[in-house]
Amino acid sequence: MNYNYQTPRYLLVIDQIKEKINDGELEPGERLPSETDFAKELRVSRNTLREALRILEEENIIIRKHGVGTFVNKKPVFSGGIEELFSITDMIQREDKIPGTELLFTGSVDPHSDDIKELNLNENEQVLLVKRVRTADGSPLVYCIDKIPANLLAKGYKLNEESMLKSLQEKAGITISYAKADIKTIGYHEEISEILNCDSDTPLLILKQIHYDLSDKPILYSLNFFRSDQISFSVFRKRVF
Repeated sequence: MNYNYQTPRYLLVIDQIKEKINDGELEPGERLPSETDFAKELRVSRNTLREALRILEEENIIIRKHGVGTFVNKKPVFSGGIEELFSITDMIQREDKIPGTELLFTGSVDPHSDDIKELNLNENEQVLLVKRVRTADGSPLVYCIDKIPANLLAKGYKLNEESMLKSLQEKAGITISYAKADIKTIGYHEEISEILNCDSDTPLLILKQIHYDLSDKPILYSLNFFRSDQISFSVFRKRVF
């Protein structure tokens, strides 16, 4: 990148640090030197370094662990475009890892207000609730909460496939055509972070999706909690003229 004399010094520092990471001089998971030592190494003031680190933290390139230090963030193993309707099973297999499932709960339950709204239910209708942990090579990756209107499924329906989308198609004759998705980040969650073996400094990515069939009918309401140190999502944006 070309800079002129008006370029703030901290932008140069950001590029220096990124270059060190890209060149392997600083490796994922490595702890950065102290602010004093790092500022001397980069020949800048501590205030300039702090501003550069602040922006790098916002970009998720570094991570601060309170009382421990600042580290180069580990590169996520899994990635995908949020515009892509993907199966978690397929995502794991694309990285040449073995998908697995730990079933925590399955059964018909009364819907919450969100379920009624998102799935266009009547208040007396039930949903099939499925709670699972999806694993990659045995390590927890995603905590999944899936809800389906019970009246769409045969009595005694069981999720025998690891892929919910494949199971709905093969066992219930329901083809998912598209989904509306929303993604956000939360910090440590006492229950879910423990299930996913996350430490207190690892945020969770929540992917909320409403899946629709070929007739635009809402079929599946899902909440997926991902380990942010294992997966990243990207969005393809096209300029409209």
